[in-house]
Amino acid sequence: MLVVLQLLLLLCVGSSVSQDLMTPNVNIIAELEKLKKMEEKIQTLQEKLDSVLINNEALKSLVQDSQNKLESFQKENEARKIAFSAGLLASGSGHTGPLNYQKTLVYKKVFTNIGNAYDSNTGIFTAPVKGVYYFRFYAHSHAGTKMAVILYKNDVHQCSVFSVKPVTNGNASNGVVLTLEPGDQVYTKLLDKTWVYDDQMSYTSFSGFLIFPLVNMELV
Repeated sequence: MLVVLQLLLLLCVGSSVSQDLMTPNVNIIAELEKLKKMEEKIQTLQEKLDSVLINNEALKSLVQDSQNKLESFQKENEARKIAFSAGLLASGSGHTGPLNYQKTLVYKKVFTNIGNAYDSNTGIFTAPVKGVYYFRFYAHSHAGTKMAVILYKNDVHQCSVFSVKPVTNGNASNGVVLTLEPGDQVYTKLLDKTWVYDDQMSYTSFSGFLIFPLVNMELV
C-alpha cells in the first residue's frame, strides 16, 4: 500500500513539473512585450535620426552655397569701388611744355585713388575689372599759348580738348564713357609744341571712376 502511495506522489510531482515547463510564466511574457515595444521605439528613433542627418546635410550644403554667393557678392561689390582724381603738378602751380613730341601727362597731385588703379608714376589708369567707366579731363592754359590734350585708350585717340592762343586764360574739359577689359589703359597726352598750366585757381586734372562692372551680380 505504501509503495502505491509513493508511486502516486511521484506521478503527481512529475505531472506538476511537466505542466510548469509547458506553461510560460506570465511575467516573462510581459517583459517580452516590453522589449518588443522598446525595439519599435528604437526603430522609430533611428528613422527620425536618419531623417535629421539627411536634413542636416542638406542644410550644410545650403549654408555653404549661401556663403559662397555672399563672398562672391562681396568681391563684386568691392570691384565697384574704383575711382581716382589727380592734378597735374604736385606743387599745384607751374606749366608743362612745350615739347617736340607728344608727352604722356603724369598727374602727380593725387586727390583720391580708390582701388589704386591709377599710377601716379606713369599717369596711366589700368582697368582692374571688366566694366563701364567714366573719365573726365580738364586742361588750363594761359593767354597767348596753345594747349591741346588728348585722351587715349590703349594708344587709340578717344577725345581731346584744346585752346589756341586765347586772349586771356583758356580752359577746356571733356569726358567719355568707355567699356574696358581688365588691363586696358587710359591716359592723356599733351600735343607737341603746346602748354598746359596749373595754378591755385585751375588745375589741369584727370579723373575717372567705374560706373558698373560687367560681371554677374545676381544672387539666386
